[in-house]
Amino acid sequence: MEKKTAAPAAKAAAKQSTGGGLNPAFTIPVLLAIAILTYVFILGDASHFLDAEKHKPKPGDFFGLIHSGGVVVPILMTCFLCVLVFSIERFFTINKATGTGNIDAFVRKVRSLLDSNNIADAIKECDKQKGSVGNVVKTALGKYSLLTTDASMDKEQKLAALQKEVEEATSLELPMLEKNLTILSTLATVSTLIALLGTVLGMIRAFSALGAGGGAPDAAALATGISEALINTALGIGTSAISIIMYNFFTSKIDELTYKIDEIGMSIQQNFAAHN
Repeated sequence: MEKKTAAPAAKAAAKQSTGGGLNPAFTIPVLLAIAILTYVFILGDASHFLDAEKHKPKPGDFFGLIHSGGVVVPILMTCFLCVLVFSIERFFTINKATGTGNIDAFVRKVRSLLDSNNIADAIKECDKQKGSVGNVVKTALGKYSLLTTDASMDKEQKLAALQKEVEEATSLELPMLEKNLTILSTLATVSTLIALLGTVLGMIRAFSALGAGGGAPDAAALATGISEALINTALGIGTSAISIIMYNFFTSKIDELTYKIDEIGMSIQQNFAAHN
């Protein structure tokens, strides 16, 4: 009977955990297509350049300047768009997982209700909270209620079962929170490496202009190569910096939620030990 009762709650939590978030396999190709179209038709529009070959951007024209960064620019733009899109997606997901109201106040309220052995009202508070902490606590309290009337196990076995229920509920919530964070952490490194590739290609072009000109190097070609190198460097470093900042921000938010879950989970176990 215990397994049959716990299974629906676990399945419901698993469904919620895996249901949210963007699919990278679909999102990244779409963002790549957007970056390429932007590079070709917006940044590469003839109005941004002095010549028909689009080698000389107009002075002070930011779009033309970025376009002169070369073929690596669309890839770096894709990295930037991925950081932007997945950061926004994680922000809303984690904000939703935080639930309504103050988490500290919720934890204190649940503790107070547990101290008075008012399990029903504690479950109602979880429904009002509507977050990951509330989901885990509600699952644990459901198990708590079942164990109080279960005469087939001794106290130690009940405590172990309650602890296992909290751990399982937590493990079902965390994947939803951590989904796509790997992409942000990967882009923090990959965007820098891609920028380095663009920098190297630009420097190769610059030194080729020096070698081809003999005693009088082509100043325009030299400037173009150096400009390409620096543009790619700037795009890559900027994308990497934003990615690192957002990754650390979201990780700290998830750690805070995890700490609260552990805190209230321990309180539930201590309360069960004291009242049963």
